[in-house]
Amino acid sequence: MKIVSAIVAGLALAGGVCAQKPPLLAEKDVAAIAGEISGETAKRNLEGIARFHRQRGSKGFHEAAELVAERLRAYGLSDVAILQFPADGKIFYGTQRSRPGWDAEVGSLIITEPQKMVSCNTRTLMVDCITGPTTVLANYKAMPITLAEDSESGSKLATIVDVGEGTKESDYAGKDVQGKFVLVSVQPGAVQDLAVGKFGAVGIISYAQNQKTAWLGEDENLIRWGHLETFSTNKTMAFMVSLKTARWLLQKESQAGVIGVIAEAKVKAGQHASNYEVVTATIPGADAKLKEEEIAFSCHLDHQRPGANDNASGCATILEVARALQKLIAEGKLTRPARTIRFIFPPEIEGTMALLNAKPDSSEIKSIPMFSGPSERLEKWKEEMKNWPEPQIGVGTPMRGTPGPNLGQRIKAVVHMDMVGGGPETKAVFHVTRGPMSLPSFVQDVAWAFAEWVNEESYQFAATGKAEYPLVSAEGGKEPLRAEYSAYTMGSDHDVYQDSSFGIPAIYLNDWPDRFIHTNLDSAANIDATKLKRAGFIGAASGYFLANPLREVSSPLYVLLHASASQRFAKGVEVAEQLKDDERASFLRQQINYTIDLAHSLGPLEKISPQGEDSLSEAITEFCGLKELPVPPKATGQGAIVFRRRNSLKGPMAVFGFDYFEVEWAKRGHTTKPKLLEYEGLWGGGEEYAYEVLNFADGKRNAQEIRDAVSAEYGPVALELVVEYLKALEEIGVVEETKQGSNEVKK
Repeated sequence: MKIVSAIVAGLALAGGVCAQKPPLLAEKDVAAIAGEISGETAKRNLEGIARFHRQRGSKGFHEAAELVAERLRAYGLSDVAILQFPADGKIFYGTQRSRPGWDAEVGSLIITEPQKMVSCNTRTLMVDCITGPTTVLANYKAMPITLAEDSESGSKLATIVDVGEGTKESDYAGKDVQGKFVLVSVQPGAVQDLAVGKFGAVGIISYAQNQKTAWLGEDENLIRWGHLETFSTNKTMAFMVSLKTARWLLQKESQAGVIGVIAEAKVKAGQHASNYEVVTATIPGADAKLKEEEIAFSCHLDHQRPGANDNASGCATILEVARALQKLIAEGKLTRPARTIRFIFPPEIEGTMALLNAKPDSSEIKSIPMFSGPSERLEKWKEEMKNWPEPQIGVGTPMRGTPGPNLGQRIKAVVHMDMVGGGPETKAVFHVTRGPMSLPSFVQDVAWAFAEWVNEESYQFAATGKAEYPLVSAEGGKEPLRAEYSAYTMGSDHDVYQDSSFGIPAIYLNDWPDRFIHTNLDSAANIDATKLKRAGFIGAASGYFLANPLREVSSPLYVLLHASASQRFAKGVEVAEQLKDDERASFLRQQINYTIDLAHSLGPLEKISPQGEDSLSEAITEFCGLKELPVPPKATGQGAIVFRRRNSLKGPMAVFGFDYFEVEWAKRGHTTKPKLLEYEGLWGGGEEYAYEVLNFADGKRNAQEIRDAVSAEYGPVALELVVEYLKALEEIGVVEETKQGSNEVKK
C-alpha cells in the first residue's frame, strides 16, 4: 500500500511535493558527476566528429566511427567494437530495408551566363552559348551538403527550367524539361520520379527550405541537406542551393520557366554494397545477476558535414558520459553500478534497427568490403547484383565485435540524445521527452528530476551569480537551462526502442526548435559547451541511477515519480475541458489507466495488489471530482475486434528511407492510403496515430479501446479510421485478428 499512499499524496498536492535536492542519488555522487563532466572535452570531440561527411555506409562515416572507437579505448571502456551489418539494398532488418552505402568524390555545378543568347541553340548547346561569366553553385569537396545524397555519377550540360514545387504534373504544363535541369522548391526525392522518370529531366537543382519554424526563410544563405530516394529506379544527380541563389536564378527566367543560364554538372558518386557500422562499448556491471541487464546510451553518428548539433552533439555528449563515468568508477569516486552500461553510436534508426534485429550467433553472411572509390564500388556492386537473392527478413548479422545474443532483451532502458548542444544562436529549447502512452514508464520521470534540479541550480546561478552546482563551462554560456518536460514526439532512434516489437523505455533528450538543423550552418561554432555539460550531467545521473538496484531508494523514488505523475494528470484534467462530454469521459478513463500503468512500470520495486489498485482508482476519481470511475460502454461490431501484433516482424512501419507499410500496401494493388495516415488530430498527425495504433495492438485491447487510447494521446479520432488501418496492417501480415475473449489466433 506504500505506493498507493505516495500517489494519493502526490495527487493531493498536485505538484507541491518538494523533491530532495539533489534528487535520487547521494549528494557525493551528484557532486562527483557534476564535477567530472566536461563541456570543453565534449566540444573538442564534437569538433572532431563534425569534420566528416557521415552518410550511411560511407568512408566519412567509417572515419568518424574509428575516431569514436579510438576515444572509447583511450578512456578505458570495455568491449569496444565497430559492429558491421551488411547493407546492400536487399537484406531486411525487421521493417528496415537496408540501404546500400553512398559515397561521393566529385560534385560540381557551374553556371554560365551566355554572351550570345540570341544565336544560342538551347537544345544542342552550341559552343558560343557558353562563353561568358561563370558562377560556382556547388562544390562537394568544399561543401558536401551541396550535393544531394544518393546522387549518381554523370556529366551534364543543360539549361534550367523552373517548375515550382515540381510535385504535380500540372507544375510541368507548358514546360519542356526533356534533357534539362529542373529547379524546384522541395526535396529532390519528392520530384525525381516525375521530373526525371516521366518528363525526362537530366538532373535537379533544389532550394528546399529548412523545417517550418518561426525562423523559416529568415536567412536566405542557408543551404539545406538534400536527398534523393534511395530505391527509386529513376537515378539522377541533384544539387542543393540557397534561397538567395534560387532567387538570383529566377530573375534570369526568359520564357516558359526557362532560365537563361547554362548549367554544367560533374558528379562522381553512387550507391554501393557496404555495411552499417555501429560503434559500441561498455562499463561492465558489478552484480553477478544484474550485470546481464543493461542501461544503454544512444545517439546517431551519421549526418552531413558539419552536422554539429544534429547529431555530433548527442554522440560527443554520450562519449563524454562514458569518459566521466569510467574515470570516476576507476578512481573509486563512484561505486561500479550493478547493471552494465552500454554506449551505442549507430546510423540513425537504420543502424539501431540492424542492431536489435540481427542474429549475432550466425556467420552465414560474409562481410562486404568497403572499396576505395565510387567507380570501383559501383562496378563491383553491379556485378554482384546479378546473383543477389530475393529480399529476406531479419537475416543481417554483425560481422565482428558482436555484443552477444538477445541484446534487445538485455537493455532495460535507454538514454537517447539527439541534438543536445544548441547555443543561443540556434534558438533551441532543451526537452526531456516522455515516452508514448503505449509504453508507460517511470524512467523519463527520473531524467526530469535531474533536469528540473539543473533548471533550479542554473537559474539560481544566472540570477544571483551564486549556486552550489552552477554546471557551467569556462568556454560556455551562463544562462539558465530552462529545460521542458514534453509529451512524446517522434523522429529519432527512441521510436525504434519504444516500438512494441522491443518495448524498451527511452529517455529522449533533444533540442527543438533549431533554426540551423540540416543546413550548412549547423556548425560547431553554434554549440555551447555549457549546454553539453548540462545534458551530459542529466544523462549520466539518470543512467547511473537506473543502473543500480532501485529498492534502495524506493521511498524518495515513489514520492518523486508520483508527484510528477499527479502533475501530468492534473494537466490532463484541464485538457479534458476542451472535449465533448463523451470524449471527456473516455479521455479521463485513459489518463487514469495510464497513471495506474505508470505505477506498475516500477516492476522490480513493488507490485500493486488488487486492493491497492482499487484504492488508487478511488483516489484519482476523488481528485477529479467524480463520484465513480467512468465505465466504458461495451464495444460492439468492429469495435469489439481484437488485434495482436505478429512477432515475426519487428520495428516501426516508417523507418529511414523506407516505408514498410507503403511498399507492402502498394504491392497488393492499393492506390490510396488508409485515411488514418492523413488524419490531423488536436495534438498529433497521421504518423503519430499510426505508430500508436500498432503499439496498442497487443491482443488484449479491442479496436474501440485502441481508438480511445490514441484519442487520449493525440485527440479524438473516428473508430472507422482506426479499424481501417488495423485491417490494412492485417492484410500485409503485421497484425492478426484474435477471437474475442481468448488468445487464440483467428484462422
